Amino acid sequence: MIGAHPDDCDIRSGGTAALFAQAGHKVKFISVTNGDAGHMEQGGGALAKRRSAEAAEAARRLGITYEVMDIHDGELMPTLEVRLDLIRKIRGWNADVVISHRPVDYHPDHRYAGILVQDAAFMVMVPNIAADVPPLTKNPVFLYFQDRFTKPSPFQPDVCVDITKVIDKKIDALDAHESQFYEWLPWVTGYKGEIPKGRQERKNWIKSTRFPSMDSTVRAGLIKWYGARQAEAAQYAEAFELCEYGTQPSEEEIRGLFPMLKKE
Repeated sequence: MIGAHPDDCDIRSGGTAALFAQAGHKVKFISVTNGDAGHMEQGGGALAKRRSAEAAEAARRLGITYEVMDIHDGELMPTLEVRLDLIRKIRGWNADVVISHRPVDYHPDHRYAGILVQDAAFMVMVPNIAADVPPLTKNPVFLYFQDRFTKPSPFQPDVCVDITKVIDKKIDALDAHESQFYEWLPWVTGYKGEIPKGRQERKNWIKSTRFPSMDSTVRAGLIKWYGARQAEAAQYAEAFELCEYGTQPSEEEIRGLFPMLKKE
């Protein structure tokens, strides 16, 4: 999973990452920027170090690997240099699945992270591009994180994962990003309430404020992958849209890549 900032992957795919990790699969989060602008009081190198430490703690809680690239927050551009960096990282991980932002997001860093991953999608197989790292022999399946934006096209929930059983593990990972969930995000969104002080109270607050209900289209998607009974019982889910670049998988291949998608 490739996010623009050191918490994006956790927010959009932390539950799916936890399910993969529990099943013994290797998962890596990459933050393309170091997050050094995401705070109302701190900034620069001190904030970058803090956010890198938070990402490392989130990775420990999820049982995954986390890498934070050294690009300034808010200054990401879809340059050749960054594209080649991501090509090398995708190859080095020998990725089967790559997930990132749709390039229609509100945040320029999110948009450009999505564009960079799109631009890398074919090039990961081209031997003469970033020739210092061997090319992949099979193109990964590329997908997008869910978002709320509708223009020029709304998000399409092609793959829907029931994360109800691991929602507390996902919340535990989000809780590791203290600078964001208890400081920056409440401030930037104009939250007027009290931030809880106790650790469990904070986690309960994240769960209730960030995941109040499931999108009806996502619940409908769960029926396809799990059947009506589990879809109805599911309380939390993460959804992903298939990218038109990279390998175009069949339903059977998606189930192979996402083994948690099982019908009762």
